[in-house]
Amino acid sequence: GLSYGVLVAIAVVFLFPFVIAVVTSFKTEPDATANPLTLIPSPFTTEAYSQLFKDQDFLLWVKNSVIVTLSVTFFRVFLDSLAGYALARLRFRGRAAVFTMIVAVMAVPGVVLLIPKFLMIRQLGIYDTYQGMIIPLFVDAAGIFIMKNFFESIPVSVEESARIDGASLFRIYWSIVLPMAWPALITLFILSFQGSWNELAHFIISTQSTSLNTLTKGVAQLASGQLGSGNRYPLKLAASVLMTIPVAILFFIFQRRIMNASAGAVKE
Repeated sequence: GLSYGVLVAIAVVFLFPFVIAVVTSFKTEPDATANPLTLIPSPFTTEAYSQLFKDQDFLLWVKNSVIVTLSVTFFRVFLDSLAGYALARLRFRGRAAVFTMIVAVMAVPGVVLLIPKFLMIRQLGIYDTYQGMIIPLFVDAAGIFIMKNFFESIPVSVEESARIDGASLFRIYWSIVLPMAWPALITLFILSFQGSWNELAHFIISTQSTSLNTLTKGVAQLASGQLGSGNRYPLKLAASVLMTIPVAILFFIFQRRIMNASAGAVKE
């Protein structure tokens, strides 16, 4: 009873701000200002959503976010799984050192790497382009770590018969091992999608043109008041609510498939 009550209290603390955001997005601006924490809009209106879709910039933010997120997600899942398989199965000099460096990168706060990233993007000539937004996000240390650990849970004997039949290393990875790694791949897909969809700091240092604004950057500018006067709470929160929908849908669809470390592995 007590533990159930504590869980309910924690759930309320976490959910209440989101509920307030959704409710406020259906309020008028005077109502949102006067009664910020009421749970019933008075009057109920969808004006904030209408304004967003009339604003061509919002649709541009959506387009940019979709382009960047899909590109990053599919490349990251492929490259992280490839690197994870190499670290799990290949025996090469410096393998332990490479894995140690990957773990070390995971321990470094992302903000520390922003200036080096900015300098590299400028040096490569991809500043303020889609390439500069996308390419540096292609691989992440956490994804490699997840895939390496999962591949190590799959017995080597699964691959031996294919190796005897003359299958190449990439063929074994692509046709035999990868189909068994669905739990890890789905977990990585969700984490990559969520991470790139919600990314902000990287886009701040890789672009300056408003034509390359993503949802995170656009909503951040909207929230900071750079894009208009007045508090505009309903408009800002309507944008935030719409922004959370794709990630929420993804979680609801795949929540039961998120990684079970033993799933997909064949027992010896």
